Amino acid sequence: MDLPQTPSFRLDGRRALVTGATSGIGMAAAVALAAAGAAVTIAARSEGALVNLVGAFADRGWDARHKAIDVADVHTVHRWVASELPFDILVNSAGVARHSAALDATPEDYDAVMAINVRGAFFLTQAVAGRLIEVGRPGSLINVSSQMGHVGGQDRAVYCASKFAVEGFTKAMAIEWGKFGIRVNTVCPTFIRTPLTEGTFVNPERRKWIEDKIKLGRVGELPDIMGPVLFLASDASALVTGTAQMVDGGWTAD
Repeated sequence: MDLPQTPSFRLDGRRALVTGATSGIGMAAAVALAAAGAAVTIAARSEGALVNLVGAFADRGWDARHKAIDVADVHTVHRWVASELPFDILVNSAGVARHSAALDATPEDYDAVMAINVRGAFFLTQAVAGRLIEVGRPGSLINVSSQMGHVGGQDRAVYCASKFAVEGFTKAMAIEWGKFGIRVNTVCPTFIRTPLTEGTFVNPERRKWIEDKIKLGRVGELPDIMGPVLFLASDASALVTGTAQMVDGGWTAD
């Protein structure tokens, strides 16, 4: 009997770029890709943190290098990507949040969030795709969005606006670049326990709101993100593009 073969989750021989990679979701994504065999370039603004992380990867025998760069500086980013060998995989994880009631949001808050979450992510995705198209290679481009790109949230009007925008341009890019074999998707986490989110969890009222909304009854941990990222990066998701991979414990199910 001729049986189908399970697609590989291995990434040997592929080059990956992960932004926002020195902590939290970005670091977890970089670990997942490197452990699966990808040669990973980890990017963030802090040179010192990047050097330390590359050292930790080297200790595991993983192929990693670093690039200190600010994704909001889109012209510098474009020039750098153009000078590199093409990246087969992109994980756009750099992001910021300035949470406040909508009435209290300022133009400065709005501009700071949009500069990285939308403008930076858009033009980095554009740059990586452009290099792939130039050399005729397929690829998998993954934008880290949020459940808040699909629902509203208290004190999160600006953040929600940025993530809804990411969902929109991801779908449009998937339509345009499918003919080149380039897949574009989002990963949409719920609240993930990281050093940056601990301030939210120590607020009893806010924690109860979160736990009541997550149907599985717990907040996310970094390994919860690693599997979905690896799936979207690998051949296991070869027919998946223009979609949002929800990792929200059922938050958006109702």
